[in-house]
Amino acid sequence: MGAEMVVARDVRKSFGGRRPFGGKGRRKGACGSVEVLRGVTLSVGAGEMVAIVGPSGSGKSTLLHCLSGLEDVDAGFVEVAGERVSGASRSGLSRIRRRHVGFVFQSYNLVPSLSVAENVSLPARLAGRPLARKEALSALARVGLAGREGSRPEELSGGEQQRVAIARTLALGADAVFADEPTGALDSGNARAVLDMLREIADDPRRSVILVTHDLEAAARADRVLVLKDGRVVRELGRSSASEILEAMEAAR
Repeated sequence: MGAEMVVARDVRKSFGGRRPFGGKGRRKGACGSVEVLRGVTLSVGAGEMVAIVGPSGSGKSTLLHCLSGLEDVDAGFVEVAGERVSGASRSGLSRIRRRHVGFVFQSYNLVPSLSVAENVSLPARLAGRPLARKEALSALARVGLAGREGSRPEELSGGEQQRVAIARTLALGADAVFADEPTGALDSGNARAVLDMLREIADDPRRSVILVTHDLEAAARADRVLVLKDGRVVRELGRSSASEILEAMEAAR
């Protein structure tokens, strides 16, 4: 494992208002706020893939959003590639995300009106680093979509759309890739292919992958697994099988 790419220290996050169907362990504050993260500390090194698992309502997606700068924290701090994310201004956050952060979500987040190649090139163009067409085509070839650069997202299967999202991240050269249930809408074959691609990114000694998933087979591809419960990291495992991860989750109940 290389230098620390993502660091969080005593991260806390609450959301305002009463949530009558809030998850177990989410404490209601004095003003009706719901505490979702309750002092999370972690670090992810360059060249490492870390999976975050836990029951629904444990705070997994909220943690991912805080680590990537999509949500600010209420207390504690977050750094990505040595830059402070927590408390950064809107322009500062935009700059950090453009320089260092890539996203792979279950919903793909492709622009329907753009071609596949244009979708791959868009984040780099917004970051002020326009891609040459051959770079976009190279990224598409790496994910098995050579020849599909002129297609629209609606013409692709779900698995192919997720590959476009990964090609976009590859082309951008993000230091830290955040993946939120990236295989949740895919069949087993496409899910394996997507995980292979994420694993390839994490094997680059200059990059990291942080994966939130309910899929224990996906979590088993990671170098470390963090078990989250009631907004806290309650177990940390090294590379483990799906059955070992399940046993750790059950022991933490």
